[in-house]
Amino acid sequence: VSELAKRKCIPCKGGVPPLSTEAQTLLLEQLHEEWRVVDGHHLSRTLHFPDFVSALAFVNALGAIAEEEGHHPDILLSWGKVLVDIWTHKIDGLTESDFILAAKADVTYLSQ
Repeated sequence: VSELAKRKCIPCKGGVPPLSTEAQTLLLEQLHEEWRVVDGHHLSRTLHFPDFVSALAFVNALGAIAEEEGHHPDILLSWGKVLVDIWTHKIDGLTESDFILAAKADVTYLSQ
């Protein structure tokens, strides 16, 4: 389990700049290799499952974590896959909390 997954998301009140490209790169190295930073704006990963029920179980588990962390991703559920996009809406960019939530998604996926 990465150190990121052990941390808590910090609520963003706005007024902070998005992470620099260098900071994004360092944090991305701590996530599963399938995570991508898209246009310096958000994290994205598609996770694959053997069926709809497994994908739905992951969505429900990640939803519970997101609610607990107070940090909510965009989640698209379809048969056998889930697309997760994460960014901090308040600043319309990436913060460290986005990478923390992605790490927690990785742990959740591995435990399914």
